Amino acid sequence: MSNPSSNLQRLLDIMVRLRDRESGCPWDLEQTFATIAPYTIEEAYEVADAIDRNDLPALKDELGDLLLQVVFHAQMAAEQGAFGFADVAAAIGDKMVRRHPHVFGDDRQHDAAGVLRSWEEIKRAERTGAGDTDASALAGIARGMPEWQRAVKLQQRAARVGFDWPSPAPVIDKLHEEIDEVRVEFAAVAADPGDPAAQDRLEDEIGDLLFVCANLARHAKVDVGSALRRANAKFERRFRAMEALAARDGVALQALPLEAQDRYWDRAKAAESP
Repeated sequence: MSNPSSNLQRLLDIMVRLRDRESGCPWDLEQTFATIAPYTIEEAYEVADAIDRNDLPALKDELGDLLLQVVFHAQMAAEQGAFGFADVAAAIGDKMVRRHPHVFGDDRQHDAAGVLRSWEEIKRAERTGAGDTDASALAGIARGMPEWQRAVKLQQRAARVGFDWPSPAPVIDKLHEEIDEVRVEFAAVAADPGDPAAQDRLEDEIGDLLFVCANLARHAKVDVGSALRRANAKFERRFRAMEALAARDGVALQALPLEAQDRYWDRAKAAESP
């Protein structure tokens, strides 16, 4: 394998060149933290996609793209005199040592659950030391993460103080209850489509339904994002198969009524069966 230090320094030098005011890239020079942030999120998802596909060559490339995001943000911060890449690396190194006293100190933890409890206690102490007076069990959960991920984080934190269903069964019961409430609000919207309050209640109830779905996934020890990615991939695969089957029959899928499209869906689904 090549020298990580020299390759990292080369990447840092490339970013300095790209952001050079005299001879850099016009596009890179126009960017700010805010404009780059969506790319950072996108690259993280592409890393997850490569992992889902168990594609290690793609994972290498996507990790490089994600590293570039870190380098880009650090360079922009360095230009403002705030911090540089070395400061970012030092800060995360210090944090990992601080939050693993069972590895780098005298603390003793014998299972992953104990490690997580210790991690959260150290994070809470860090927030307090930084002047954060929010003592809630839900303190420190970032608002910038995808809402499904934030829902799971909120549920996990509440569960640590005992506010949780004891098993998946009552969560499933709650899921049925929320579906019934969604049906009620759909009927209200249908009865008066111009009522903004009815539409607002429907959105609220669908939000509750999604929140309970996330909770059910948590109880099942299923990652919501991974499960949804699998569902998306399955839908895309079957829909493309529908299109191919219809084309083979000499018809356009969009020209068919739903009943006929459903038959193609069933054929695409059956073709996947072992």
